[in-house]
Amino acid sequence: MKISARNQIVGKVVSIDKGQVAAKVKIEVTAPATVTAVITVEAVDELNIKPGDTIEAVVKATEVMVAKE
Repeated sequence: MKISARNQIVGKVVSIDKGQVAAKVKIEVTAPATVTAVITVEAVDELNIKPGDTIEAVVKATEVMVAKE
């Protein structure tokens, strides 16, 4: 399946907690995984980010979607 979203992390469903309306799906992430972040050049410069640095990716989103083939 092709999708335009860049931040795709493959994993295995380890549990499903169903409520009346929503369900919580826990996904065990398969390593290695790569997260792509689009940030300003100013942020890269201010944080002095360089290849090889150890940094944290913080996902700022209101929802996580899932896909299955």
